Amino acid sequence: MKLADRYGDRPAEELPLLFQRILQNCIRDHFRRSKIRNLWTTLLSAFGSRDEDDHDPLENVADDRPSYQARTPEGQLEQHQTLKIIELEISKLPTRQREAFLMRYWEDMNVAETAAAMGCSEGSVKTHCSRATHALAAALEKRGITP
Repeated sequence: MKLADRYGDRPAEELPLLFQRILQNCIRDHFRRSKIRNLWTTLLSAFGSRDEDDHDPLENVADDRPSYQARTPEGQLEQHQTLKIIELEISKLPTRQREAFLMRYWEDMNVAETAAAMGCSEGSVKTHCSRATHALAAALEKRGITP
């Protein structure tokens, strides 16, 4: 679809190379997002079950019961509500903190790229990210989501 939408006016000889490039970029994006999910898994691991080594805290965050119980309707509801709280708390962050946080940890941008995109220094990006992380952890703890 991207090829047709963006490059439909190009000569037919260029289309195979453009398709290859689009495909490569989509694959890179997929793996980059997987990397970010793994980073979040690491950051949120304190919220998961402590008796399992290979759990996904996004699936059983704030649920100290065994992970198989999270698949019950009640467990799924609790999990959904917890994830909604996390989304809400991220949206409550100050604009600059939210921007820095999402660029660094969701979009997988490095400090220099984030600083350039935000039009500030690298030190400011680090400060915004640190404050966002601490504020998010405090807000989640205040709502009863504790490690």
